[in-house]
Amino acid sequence: MKNKKTAFLVQAAAIAAIYVVLTLIFAPLSYGEIQVRVSEALTILPFFTPAAVPGLFIGCLIANIFGGAILPDIIFGSIATLLGAAGSYLVRNNKYLVPLPPIISNMIIVPLVLRFAYMVPLPVPLMMLTVGIGEVISCGVLGMILLIALEKYKGTIFRKND
Repeated sequence: MKNKKTAFLVQAAAIAAIYVVLTLIFAPLSYGEIQVRVSEALTILPFFTPAAVPGLFIGCLIANIFGGAILPDIIFGSIATLLGAAGSYLVRNNKYLVPLPPIISNMIIVPLVLRFAYMVPLPVPLMMLTVGIGEVISCGVLGMILLIALEKYKGTIFRKND
């Protein structure tokens, strides 16, 4: 029992750390009205382990703080990632659906944060489109490439914690 809890915490912490590093390394692409947050490719990891859900949330929270986001963005941007990760975990039985929840949650929440917290004057539907395209690139394309690459290691790197 203790080993499962330890493995869960280690996996969550490692995922959070990788998310932060990827977000900050690719900072010019990670923030703004038009963004392709490469770290969002990690939102497929709930397919492998439930530890990815809190790991992605904490990683996004820390990345938003270090990236200089304002409080509403820190809160609601991180919640968007949490909802997306939880949704990915819920649809993990169909690997092709796994990228959809983070695409949808970020496509809805992030433009509202940009409009009402940062007062970006662009129309919300336009920002939904631009953020959505970025999420499709990061989650749908990069995420699926990552999922397929890691799938052969399922059960070895990511031990079943459910």
